[in-house]
Amino acid sequence: MVERNLVNVLLLGGGFMLIFTSFQTLGNIEQTIIDSIKKDLPSFTGDGYTSLAIIYAALSLSNWVTPSVLSAIGPRLAMVIGAITYCLFMASFFVPHVALLYGCSVVLGAGAALIWTGQGMYLSQCSSGDTISRNSGIFWAMLQMSMFFGNLLVFFTFQGKTHIDETTRSIVFAVLIAVGIVGLVFLTCLRRPSTSGDAPVELSHSVEPRQAFLNAIRLFQTPRMILLSITFVYTGLSLSFFSGVYGSSIGFTNAIGTSAKQYVGLNGVFIGVGEVLGGVAFGLLGTRTTTRWGRDPIMIAGGVLHMAAYFLIYLNLPNAAPFGNTDALSYIQPPSALVAMGCSFLLGLGDACFNTQCYSMLGGVFKSQPAEAFSIFKFTQSVAAAASFVYSSYCGLHVQLLILVVLGIVGTITFCVVEFAVKRERPTLERDYEK
Repeated sequence: MVERNLVNVLLLGGGFMLIFTSFQTLGNIEQTIIDSIKKDLPSFTGDGYTSLAIIYAALSLSNWVTPSVLSAIGPRLAMVIGAITYCLFMASFFVPHVALLYGCSVVLGAGAALIWTGQGMYLSQCSSGDTISRNSGIFWAMLQMSMFFGNLLVFFTFQGKTHIDETTRSIVFAVLIAVGIVGLVFLTCLRRPSTSGDAPVELSHSVEPRQAFLNAIRLFQTPRMILLSITFVYTGLSLSFFSGVYGSSIGFTNAIGTSAKQYVGLNGVFIGVGEVLGGVAFGLLGTRTTTRWGRDPIMIAGGVLHMAAYFLIYLNLPNAAPFGNTDALSYIQPPSALVAMGCSFLLGLGDACFNTQCYSMLGGVFKSQPAEAFSIFKFTQSVAAAASFVYSSYCGLHVQLLILVVLGIVGTITFCVVEFAVKRERPTLERDYEK
């Protein structure tokens, strides 16, 4: 018989897979779509990078409130409310208006804080020290399957198009919203986590909202969390790069050919392949590798994969690619679609390394304060993502890559420092347990 908590993790992963099939696909093509809307509707002056920056800024601010909210309503209801805001944001694209776009971006940012902190808390409640790596890997692999379906839809519907017309846009939006609603239904089916038996876990709400907020502040000030926050910042920068900037840069590089817009969708598929392979590998092997070698080898592997991807992107795409259609060239002439898709795969696989190990660290080491720990994770990650989308409108591709390289190296080192400290504590804890 399948354990109840594993069923909960599968339902959780399925719900997030469907919701983010919608949102990640839309985020990947948002700047490209808005560029086409502006040509059809000159009065519309919205900007995709600005919208994404607003989302992550609102997410970062809301994360300080979410531990208090979760202490009052619990993680399951928080995730349902958050999922509704994703559907509302996607629906706003049927009525192109700047105020509506940016207003729904703010609402989505607040909802994203609820859904992600609720997810982290719920996943932690469904896991033990023995199953947290497995469950993190399973959830991450299922979540990243979202990169396949939506982006395959984009690949086929954008085929042969240099301009995304209103009919094509409407079809894509309608399908993505319908998929998001099904994901919302999945989240409403989540059950209370259970202990090793069938008895439900007592999910205490005894922590007052004000106390939950103060606990998050105190946890954020600990040396261990300060070091991890540097890693979290890097995950936010890389997230914004591969989810918004890189795909748009491929689509704007005219020298790739008439299929450049199609490759925006295919880029998301290859990122998804890397994400899913990483999630499955670390889900199946996570407990074994964490116990024997720790989390640091996987984290270092992720850093190496990302450095290789950034170097190849530097060689392949022109510096002006993030800003709009360009005829400029880089060192590989003409730019190679094959290299571009290979970099997408490396970005996805490396991101799986970083995120599965961050989830494992937070769910295992900070299990007594899951809401506070995951809210800090999403706060630092989303602040970095918001900052990245702001400077993406002004900084060329090469400067963006340099920032990613520096933060990627530093973030990998700081995570390993914390992991080494956890390893040193583990034998002591085991001896105390034996006594």
